[in-house]
Amino acid sequence: MLLTASFAILAKTFILKKTINFIKIMKKIFLLTVLLLTSIFSKAQYKVDFTEKFKKENQGKYKIEINEVKELVHIMIAITPSGIENDDMIEQKGKYYQDVIAHFKPYKNEPIIKTFDSLMVASAYNYIFLTGNGISYDFKGNKLVKNKIFDFPATAVSKSKITENPITTYKTSIEDFARKSKFREFYKSHKPYYAEIVSNYEKNANLGKQWKWLEKNFKTVQNSYAIFCSPLINSLNYTGDFVNNNFKLIYMVLPPLDKLEKLSERENELFNTRVMFTEIDHNYVKKPTIANQETINQYFKDRKAWTNEGIEGISAYPNPIKVFDEYMTFGVFVLYCKDNYDTKDFLSAKENVILLMKERGFPKMQEFTEKLLKVRSENPDKKIDDIYPEFLKLFQN
Repeated sequence: MLLTASFAILAKTFILKKTINFIKIMKKIFLLTVLLLTSIFSKAQYKVDFTEKFKKENQGKYKIEINEVKELVHIMIAITPSGIENDDMIEQKGKYYQDVIAHFKPYKNEPIIKTFDSLMVASAYNYIFLTGNGISYDFKGNKLVKNKIFDFPATAVSKSKITENPITTYKTSIEDFARKSKFREFYKSHKPYYAEIVSNYEKNANLGKQWKWLEKNFKTVQNSYAIFCSPLINSLNYTGDFVNNNFKLIYMVLPPLDKLEKLSERENELFNTRVMFTEIDHNYVKKPTIANQETINQYFKDRKAWTNEGIEGISAYPNPIKVFDEYMTFGVFVLYCKDNYDTKDFLSAKENVILLMKERGFPKMQEFTEKLLKVRSENPDKKIDDIYPEFLKLFQN
């Protein structure tokens, strides 16, 4: 069970561009609320205990999990009026959602569901505070018992902070709901489906391959990764980290992988890899970007040149550092594709990224990418951290 308390809320509009001959296949618009602004970081006090045993068991490993208590909270939110009305927040397509509604809708008037709905109405941040703290408890029979590693993982989002774990606050009511609705039986009966989701990530998202490439090409080293997944997650995706006892965990909250029927197996792999990679590599790009922030602030200060202010969501990148970082995270994905795919797939991936970034309000992605590829080809054995100064010089004029 791996999570982080630094909530970097990542709102992205994913638009898949297959090739020049197959321009727009899908546009996936993320939940556009104040909750979902890219690169909102909140460093708060959090309670975790990475024991030596835990560190040893997780060092160099990654985990993909549909956590039981966290899934219970997702289900409870899904049957609230707020959850039913919001198909951006809650994935409402597919058999799993229909199973959830059929099984749990008879319990929609339970007091705890009304309480959860009132919390959602009061603040969208409570979605994070409720689901994010799900991993702080485990089931023991029909009772919830404190997790030994994560005591209070979700304490702050942006400037919004809480001082008490809501799972602790509503523990008895959550237990009563789980028992009355026979949640644990539902969860157990769907374990084969959950296993299929995890297996699909293992086979098609290449997390281990991405991690290895990033640590070969950057100076930053991470100890472990985790993906917390739910079939009920739609557009609310975020990432962050925990640092405790000289151990760093990077975590991501993501929906199951997409599989688009109009795309080949390789094209689906590229799409899903991009979605994950451009979340992960924020953790590697951040350090050299900060080290070169003075130069970046100077060369990327002309906001009108680097962003399209008419695109909704671009305000989430309010300064040169944020703008550059977003360009760079997608640029590094292009470098990854060049190293790991044949020429046809690499060129397709590059074109997709350029078109996607233009749609998202980053009009100079082609220029940025070509310069990055040029400097990289001239310095194939250097860490990407070390090519920053030479790369940035190309934007001097």
